[in-house]
Amino acid sequence: MSGLCYQVEGRALLDNVELSVARGESVAVTGPSGSGKSTLLMCILGLIKPQAGTITAGGQEITGLRSAQLAQARRKTLGMVFQFGELLPELSPVENVALPVLLDGGHHQEAYRHAEELLGELGVPTGSTPTGMLSGGERQRTAVARALITEPSVLLADEPTGALDPEAKEGVARLLFATARDRGCALLLVTHDPSVAGWADRRHRLQGGILSEVGAV
Repeated sequence: MSGLCYQVEGRALLDNVELSVARGESVAVTGPSGSGKSTLLMCILGLIKPQAGTITAGGQEITGLRSAQLAQARRKTLGMVFQFGELLPELSPVENVALPVLLDGGHHQEAYRHAEELLGELGVPTGSTPTGMLSGGERQRTAVARALITEPSVLLADEPTGALDPEAKEGVARLLFATARDRGCALLLVTHDPSVAGWADRRHRLQGGILSEVGAV
């Protein structure tokens, strides 16, 4: 992203923000509540339109795309892990993970097979138990699998461990960073937790609209 600007009621949440994340690299963004961390992710997803600047994901500039083109680029290029998973609790883990592929017109059996493989790799039960009955850590692992099933080049995570107990938090953080690295995803994660940010290759802080690298000279 380059020259990204976004203001709300005269307050700059993003002020000429510049950031590049390579495939296989991870970047964590920290900052106080209300500083614009989630806004940054929403701009990348195309759910918020920045007032200036450009965003490129997977080699494609997405800031100027129309709604249908943007939706297609989002499905093909971006994976998203939310703080509370945003899963459908009545569905099984396999059904939740396969859903993005099915909604995009993918083959049912192939989607389920791929979902089972991902869940197995991430240590999540693949039975018929509703996702709402799983532990917090298992639900977030399911959310990670769902974000990965479309094989995105960019993986976004918004406080992915914020609702977990300490043991589950460490497990999910370790898995998320390792999986992104092993699969060659560019991972951009926002968090309040310095221990989670510590897993990243690079750390940035967003405050007063300014994004600056932590420890940079």
